[in-house]
Amino acid sequence: MTQEAVEELVKSINDVRRTMIVTGLRKGLNNDETLRYSKELDKLIHKYQLAVSRFSL
Repeated sequence: MTQEAVEELVKSINDVRRTMIVTGLRKGLNNDETLRYSKELDKLIHKYQLAVSRFSL
């Protein structure tokens, strides 16, 4: 993964995190939409961790 791709991934993580927080505040933490954003965020963070770990090898 290129440095630019990692930077785009970080941007996506921050965007989804912001959206999840706003949705959670408006609709509740157990709302299906909030949980969907949470799962998406988990996947993005996992992808980021894998990418960064490859850089440090």
